[in-house]
Amino acid sequence: MKAIIEGKCVDYTHDGQGVVKINNRVVFVPSLLIGEVAEIEILYRKKDFDVGKIKKIIKFSEDRITPKCQCATACGGCSFQNLNYKKQLELKYNLAKETLKRIGGIDLPITKIYGMDEPYYYRNKIQVPFGYDKQKRLVYGFYKFKSHDIVPFKECVIQDKVHINILSTIKKLMFDMNIKAYNEDDGSGVLRHCLIRVAKKTNQVMVVLVVKSLNFPSKNNFIKALINECNEINTIVLNENPRKTNVILGNKEKIVFGKGYIIDELLGIKFKISSKSFYQVNHSQCEVLYDLALKEANVNSNDVMLDAYCGIGSIGLIFSKFVKCVDGVEIIPKAIKDAKENIKLNNITNAHYFCSDINNFVINKHYDLMIIDPPRKGIDDKFMNSILKLKPTKVVYISCNVSTLARDLKILSKLYKIKSINLVDMFPHTFHIESVVSLSL
Repeated sequence: MKAIIEGKCVDYTHDGQGVVKINNRVVFVPSLLIGEVAEIEILYRKKDFDVGKIKKIIKFSEDRITPKCQCATACGGCSFQNLNYKKQLELKYNLAKETLKRIGGIDLPITKIYGMDEPYYYRNKIQVPFGYDKQKRLVYGFYKFKSHDIVPFKECVIQDKVHINILSTIKKLMFDMNIKAYNEDDGSGVLRHCLIRVAKKTNQVMVVLVVKSLNFPSKNNFIKALINECNEINTIVLNENPRKTNVILGNKEKIVFGKGYIIDELLGIKFKISSKSFYQVNHSQCEVLYDLALKEANVNSNDVMLDAYCGIGSIGLIFSKFVKCVDGVEIIPKAIKDAKENIKLNNITNAHYFCSDINNFVINKHYDLMIIDPPRKGIDDKFMNSILKLKPTKVVYISCNVSTLARDLKILSKLYKIKSINLVDMFPHTFHIESVVSLSL
């Protein structure tokens, strides 16, 4: 019999789990809010902590609300859907402020956190596995927190509603045509994952079906029926992934309907989006983020700009209208290919994109402005040294991880003054937050 304890939530982990302390031992409890007292079942014990689940809440937080999604607590995708949105923003603001001070020694006011007026149905991209439940019924859904058990859903309230109609149609057609979902254990079956992208500005829709093989029984009939029943789809791509791996997308693809890409717009700039393109999943907040970065950069028409970790060129192309020229650098060849196509799509002549190691590229270069939008691990040591050596007059640091941001700002603060810190809530109901920090030499 598993142990049952009673405890009070006193804090949150970095990924949104409640923290309970019992006799100097920490228990992590998903979905428990600060101030709540609950009976907690201990699921398993580690050396330094326990992990539990709520059996019964004895004292409720006044900030607790009923989640819109029926499986919010099961799938683990929305840590805070049970916390009212105003309090979510307060929580993220306070966590960011505390992290900047604790790790970076930065005790400066955060100017503002930009939330959403309607924090639901905002995601323009979904990717879900298909499989079978314990009763051998065909299901699709999200993986349960830290597992490969699929949690089925009829609706996901942070996803675009178009996604749900297409997924339910795919499931119905698979059943009707006896097309099997992939089995991770024995490698049998056909469909592994479905990825759907929606262009919010143009309403174009891409469906990517990740299959074990590009050729499977009833393929043509299946594709034809999917197009007929979901006329909102603009293009369908088959992605072949025959490997036993957790990586979703394989290397080989075949366009079976449409052009194999969709077009969207951000702040007046068009972007060509393919199956593997990196593109922000929250369109409206992405525009808030990039517009904020533009304002905080205090750009002028003589600025020579570096767009570091540039991806498909979204930030650089938006800035290109306001600066003298832009160099975008990224180490991923496919991203640079997309960026160059986006230059042509917008007839931009003062932006140039390069597939290169950023440290090799910037040697003997001069930049007035650097926009830095690194992955979650932040700025690597070599590039940090390059920034401190090049000494651009202005730096705007866009971060998806406050911890690595704090670490990097501590180093940059040796040469730079922090002018402003802003937060943008790109992912309501989750623990993630984006930061925009403006620095001057």
